[in-house]
Amino acid sequence: MGRTAAYLLAIAWGAVPALAAFLCLLPWRKRRLGGSGYASPLRREGAMALFWMFCGGMAVLTLTPRWVVWSLVDLLHGYRWNVGDYPFFSLGSANWRLFQTIQFSPYFLAGNIVMFVPFGFFPALLWRGCTWKRALGTGLAVTGCIECWQLCVGRAFDIDDLFFNALGVLGGFWLWALVKRRAPDFTGAFQVRPCKE
Repeated sequence: MGRTAAYLLAIAWGAVPALAAFLCLLPWRKRRLGGSGYASPLRREGAMALFWMFCGGMAVLTLTPRWVVWSLVDLLHGYRWNVGDYPFFSLGSANWRLFQTIQFSPYFLAGNIVMFVPFGFFPALLWRGCTWKRALGTGLAVTGCIECWQLCVGRAFDIDDLFFNALGVLGGFWLWALVKRRAPDFTGAFQVRPCKE
């Protein structure tokens, strides 16, 4: 199994529990919205479920040591889980100099820019009041937390990752802005609406 397939498998391991959590919380969320006088259309709930699944997948992919991804692949091949073979928590390395570790390969672009586009796109699509400044601030906060955590699980805090991840989030927001300009009715269908009397 190749590198891309391993990453997709790791994303699936996080997406399935995230979807289960979304479905468990759905009745509570609907009651809460209804109590505020709003309803969430089915299209919005579907997009919200996709965003939850994406976040769950990204959590497994970015917040666990690298050996976890390959251990998940080993499970599919009938090998045992490597618990105890490697520590979960160990000190990683850090790069504080911008543009020192970048490699413009397909994996770099996919992992550091494209994979973070949904963090800018979905919040703008699903919640009102999202501006490019909020998207950028949220992007920096999310990727900053990820990078700090990776330092604790034997991976690396990389200022280049922080920069390009935030660029991906901002790109997601601008993608939403373009879609909204071209098809405002389409994007409007993903917003909560006042309940009908």
